[in-house]
Amino acid sequence: MATFIMLTRVSEQALQSPSSFEKLGRDVSERIRKDCPEVEWKQSYAVLGPADYLDIFTAPDMEAAMKVATVIRSFGHASTEVWGATEWENFKNIVSPMAA
Repeated sequence: MATFIMLTRVSEQALQSPSSFEKLGRDVSERIRKDCPEVEWKQSYAVLGPADYLDIFTAPDMEAAMKVATVIRSFGHASTEVWGATEWENFKNIVSPMAA
């Protein structure tokens, strides 16, 4: 499974009050579980800065990650950035055979 990092910015139209974040999160999570059962959620963070959330999940391929982003963008009235990621130890194993 590949690891993906996703930044999400929720539009003002999707939120009516601070508690709207919690309901939106529940609704989107249910939809992702239904439409993307092959995806495994690892971690979610609320962040300061240009994004509202940072999520980490694994998916079998880029197409599955694209489905997650599409659900969030359409259902959550949000913009997303999705990045592929490799754990540091794995990255070191990938680059260690490379010539200096």
